[in-house]
Amino acid sequence: MERNAARLPEDWGQTAYRRFLETEQLPTVTGLAVEDLNTVQVAPWPRLDAKGAYIQLLGAEDTNSAHVLEIPPGKSTAADHHLFEEVFFVLQGRGSCEVWTQSSRPQSFGWQRGSVFAIPLNAFHRLHNGSGQQPARLLGVNTAPLMINLLRNREFIFNCPFDFTDRFNGQDGYFTREGTVYVRPDATQKIWETNFVSDVYRMNLQEWVERGAGGKHMGFELADNTLIAHVSEFPIGTYKKAHRHGPGAHVVILQGQGYSVLWTDEQKTFEDIRWQPGTMFVPPGMWWHQHFNTGPTPARYLAIRWGGVKWKLTRYLDYQGIDKNAKTGGNQIEYADQDPRIHRMFVERCRANGVKVRMEQFAVPVR
Repeated sequence: MERNAARLPEDWGQTAYRRFLETEQLPTVTGLAVEDLNTVQVAPWPRLDAKGAYIQLLGAEDTNSAHVLEIPPGKSTAADHHLFEEVFFVLQGRGSCEVWTQSSRPQSFGWQRGSVFAIPLNAFHRLHNGSGQQPARLLGVNTAPLMINLLRNREFIFNCPFDFTDRFNGQDGYFTREGTVYVRPDATQKIWETNFVSDVYRMNLQEWVERGAGGKHMGFELADNTLIAHVSEFPIGTYKKAHRHGPGAHVVILQGQGYSVLWTDEQKTFEDIRWQPGTMFVPPGMWWHQHFNTGPTPARYLAIRWGGVKWKLTRYLDYQGIDKNAKTGGNQIEYADQDPRIHRMFVERCRANGVKVRMEQFAVPVR
């Protein structure tokens, strides 16, 4: 007996997360980079009783996601909780955040421009704008794509009654204690295990010799998450060594002017991203990339990313060998081995900006 083949439904072949974005009906920014997070167009966001926009950059590869959240003057967001991790960075404004579970009372902490904090998994939270005159704007980076694509049930994602008490049980001081600073097992970087960073613009950083350029660094393990962060800084007239890692590292420029180039082993041309404070870009997984300071001040950036020391997911999402020589199996290109075009481009752009090149101390001659 012959059977007629049924036609596939029109929404087949689309991820559950992409379908979720359609229901949110917010502006969505795509591409490799966002020129300025402070000027991203936002629209009413009924689910959170605020305003917002989604940012789906190529390099996130739907492993994680970003959004801009704007809270009008004197207002608060709706209470929210969900089965994905979330890290916030305050772009503008000041305010407070309440966090609680079904079995604990709310506790509050204040935030300001430059603060970084993580919401414990599935904990209820509400953000309050502390200004009656100015809106507050935050960047959120979360693991929603992975969770929504796996579970596909939004009711369960946003209304699960389970308290993850192994991560957060309402203990006092969760967001105010100093935390602990550790040295990575390979002794190359320092990691601060904490739940709240007051100001990434002014915090002290530690020297990171392996990445070159006299740079400094501090990593954060936040709220017992797999999604973590770090801050890096490098001097005027210098550039860092090229490196690569998995997808999902949302790099936000805090201070300085310069550019980054991105490429693959198969490419003969570079993707060129010019940046300034407020720019954000996400290098795609295992693309080489390199950061250059051609401005009059030190360059500092925040990266919200995978690759924690405490909790691992997959090798592809990790930061394996990012400070080890590519010639010996690592994922870093030493200065002596880089494409000659890299240095020539940097010298030209520094001269155009009236900035002195300071790479001789790292055995990179000015030509």
